[in-house]
Amino acid sequence: MPPRRCPCGSGLPLAECCGRLHAGEATAATAEQLMRSRYSAFVLGDAGYLLATWHRTTRPRSLDLDRDVRWIGLDVLATSGGSLLGSEGTVEFRAHYLSGGVAGTQHENSRFVRDGGQWRYVDGVSLS
Repeated sequence: MPPRRCPCGSGLPLAECCGRLHAGEATAATAEQLMRSRYSAFVLGDAGYLLATWHRTTRPRSLDLDRDVRWIGLDVLATSGGSLLGSEGTVEFRAHYLSGGVAGTQHENSRFVRDGGQWRYVDGVSLS
């Protein structure tokens, strides 16, 4: 049986891609990599990783993921900043899902900052 592909769309096996970040074996090098790993965490239902990568100033106390939503694809549309040496950046994306058998899309421009040497999700503006 071939290894599971990473949900982020990289084409790599999960264990070689976002799985390393989820397991704490690596940290995101760029804002886009963090955004992709967070999408993968939504797919996998990993609320702990989502909270851990959320900036302390905007992080909710808890996160209840909707089990009726099945995330089925990610399109990264644009990035601004967020490079290896950057301190802030944005990532525009479309995340596709099914909920109750109905297809939907979350179109968002997410903002990230580097805090304590690690990228963190701050907030997002819905473009849907």
